[in-house]
Amino acid sequence: MKVKRSFLHLVGLFVCAVYGSANAATSNPILQQSNMSLALANQLINATLAACHADNRSAVVTVVDRGGNLIAVQRDDQVGPHNTGAAQLKAFTALSTKTPTRLLAERARTTPDSQNLATLDSLLLIGGGVPVFSGKEIIGAIGVGGAGGAAQDESCALQAIQQILPTSN
Repeated sequence: MKVKRSFLHLVGLFVCAVYGSANAATSNPILQQSNMSLALANQLINATLAACHADNRSAVVTVVDRGGNLIAVQRDDQVGPHNTGAAQLKAFTALSTKTPTRLLAERARTTPDSQNLATLDSLLLIGGGVPVFSGKEIIGAIGVGGAGGAAQDESCALQAIQQILPTSN
């Protein structure tokens, strides 16, 4: 009798868990998600350019929202036009993979399972793209180009994020 009661108790818990999960998944079909605003994008761009300028570097900075849409871009006068497209692809890549592009590029070079990432036209595996989080939720990404290399591009973006959103990443 004791075994039967324990079994029925477990079945009851299972039914409650399954019903509760299914009900929770369908109770509110509208998602509530944080996203990058234009105001935040502009703050991040200004802080990124300030970080690059403090190191006597010029750059182009792009910011995409959580859907990969370009929100804002600024390019210093001395930066070549090809860097704008590269910066946008870096931002998209960082957003899409939720990983800084310099780290992603390193993984693609050293990890056989990641090497196929280099074959995707929509990703650019060069440092300078950094995801932006609000807590644990990705809200967008910054892409930097033309600051003198992957490490410099990434450094400018990281400094900006730390200044504007110090507790987010």
